[in-house]
Amino acid sequence: MAHLKCDAVTAENGMKMAIEIREAVPADAALIHHYIVELAIFEKAGHEVLASVEEIEASLFAAESPARGLICSIDGQAVGYAIYFYSYSTWLGREGMYLEDLYISPDHRGSGAGKKMLRRLARIACDAGCGRLEWSVLDWNAPAIAFYQSLGAAPQDEWVRYRMDGDTLTTFALGD
Repeated sequence: MAHLKCDAVTAENGMKMAIEIREAVPADAALIHHYIVELAIFEKAGHEVLASVEEIEASLFAAESPARGLICSIDGQAVGYAIYFYSYSTWLGREGMYLEDLYISPDHRGSGAGKKMLRRLARIACDAGCGRLEWSVLDWNAPAIAFYQSLGAAPQDEWVRYRMDGDTLTTFALGD
């Protein structure tokens, strides 16, 4: 298991905390699933989580999986996760990174953990030669939007994301 970074940060109460970010491993599947459910509930979509712990373990940690994960801990206690994968930009002619999930538990927001996770992801992207790091945020999530903008990220307002899933996807795929 590769430990990517361990930094001491000072909490609002003046106490030093060690933030550690490491690669996720199969034994983290239940923890990741727990955070996926927490995130979905926060996003008012808890009912949409269909994946089981077993499915997360089988899909995320399969040898051919395009996705990767990180676990963030403070003083040895897991506080969040990130899931990402590489994409491709025809305009740049090189890979990009897409951040599927970045989640820090509510009790640890404001600790610096989210910024450290995003910075680690940016370093991974740069080390891989990626030309961009992208993600989506719900338009009503003002704290997340303010956080991302404080780091220099800019919204891509001219692009509208589309999706097909479930029966719509199947019906379209099987159509004429």
